[in-house]
Amino acid sequence: MAMFLGLGLAGVVVLALSLVLDGLLDGLLDGLFDGALAGLLSAPVVSGFVSMFGFAGALVLGATSLGTAAAVAAGCLAGTATGWLTRSFTRALTHGRTAATPRSEDLVGAMGTVVTAIRADGFGEVLLRAGGQPVKVAARSTVAVERGEQVWVDAVLSPTAVTVRPAHP
Repeated sequence: MAMFLGLGLAGVVVLALSLVLDGLLDGLLDGLFDGALAGLLSAPVVSGFVSMFGFAGALVLGATSLGTAAAVAAGCLAGTATGWLTRSFTRALTHGRTAATPRSEDLVGAMGTVVTAIRADGFGEVLLRAGGQPVKVAARSTVAVERGEQVWVDAVLSPTAVTVRPAHP
């Protein structure tokens, strides 16, 4: 039973080291078997397998009278399941899609609030939301727009300047 518990603890230690060392251990087994086992021999997968093999084996050995062979079989089943889940979660996290990066052109049609009054054919400032974040940009309008009024973005002049029109004429 001590051997199974030792394996379980060793797997947890390897997992903790792989987290602390931030992937340093992942490269140790790269290229082994010419990449046939890609992703299966990463530190989280190996440590998950070893931990569950040890802890499940110790549980079966200590809680039942089935013997070492049954403990090894249960450890292999639990370790394989844990390794597979770890690999699946790791792949999902590393290959997941992210939202598109906001671009200046995405501001066209956005509603904003004037924070610095805009003179007719002059510049002022507006507060817009880009990607969920507040963005203050220079704004030009053909008509005068007072501070606090709502405006629509008609066009983007540059990454820091837009043309606007009043939302309520």
